[in-house]
Amino acid sequence: MSGNGAGPGSASASGVRRAVVRDGASHALLDDVAKQIIEQLQEDGRRPYATIGKAVGLSEAAVRQRVQRLLDAGVMQIVAVTDPLQLGFPRQAMIGLRISGDLEQVADRLAELHEVDYVVITAGSFDLLCEVVCRDDDHLLEILKRLRAVEGVVSTEAFVYLKLRKQTYTWGTA
Repeated sequence: MSGNGAGPGSASASGVRRAVVRDGASHALLDDVAKQIIEQLQEDGRRPYATIGKAVGLSEAAVRQRVQRLLDAGVMQIVAVTDPLQLGFPRQAMIGLRISGDLEQVADRLAELHEVDYVVITAGSFDLLCEVVCRDDDHLLEILKRLRAVEGVVSTEAFVYLKLRKQTYTWGTA
């Protein structure tokens, strides 16, 4: 990941959390025990370190240190995952964007928008993909107008979610 001048794991001025990880540094942290710890936290992010320690064969203190190293390196985050529908945001969409100019600069500008929860630089017919969560179709239209107003955005294509069939965060430990 690229840094923004802030220290590892710190929040930027926009509130977006970015981690600075040396090339290969995260891989060194991911031994079998670290993967087991991550799996335990993926099942329950509030699971006590003592309980995790029993499951993976470490002391509570050792688990606490390993978790902190994984957090500091940007390998994982411990967050509350919400259901947008239950929070009053029934409209979700993935927006494909074609860009001219500095791709990373445009991606950073889009990432600053509150309703944008996901921005990736891609290969293929779109330069960027942004996921948005909206109150309704009018809100989606407002967001599309704001995305199109960002300098460097040439075109957008919205893929409206009709029904979410699967969303997991359990990958990466097998």
